[in-house]
Amino acid sequence: MTIGIRKAAVSDAAAISQLITTLTEKYVCPTCEDSAGDILRSSMSVQRVTSYLSSNYLYMVATTENNEIVGVAGIKDNCHLYHLFVSDDYQGLGLSRRLWECVKQQALNNGNTGRFTVNSAINAEDVYLRFGFKRLEGVRNRQGVLDIPMVLENL
Repeated sequence: MTIGIRKAAVSDAAAISQLITTLTEKYVCPTCEDSAGDILRSSMSVQRVTSYLSSNYLYMVATTENNEIVGVAGIKDNCHLYHLFVSDDYQGLGLSRRLWECVKQQALNNGNTGRFTVNSAINAEDVYLRFGFKRLEGVRNRQGVLDIPMVLENL
């Protein structure tokens, strides 16, 4: 099975939205207050993803040989990892790391000096720790969305 990684296009917005919404419902929403679901879902709508792809975000997608999107990484302003999701069927293959390394390298090529941030979901912290991120503070609650602010510095 060959998984390719490419820059996302606006035409990928619906597939990206579907993937990240499904995985957020399964993995992120249960770690947040009930009120957070609508906030999270609206931030991942096709319209919002389209606007991200048309502005200061860079998205990379992992695709199968049939061009099915099975993973996505999005970075905002070349410094804030905004989305990183891999379909359940493709987890454990190193795709999260490959996607992260791709968006990180693009950000560095675009002028990032070696500092990245992420607001980790509660159950994703271990992934980011393996990538070298460190906690900035404990668990935050913003409008019912629970996360852990993290930073990666001095690559």
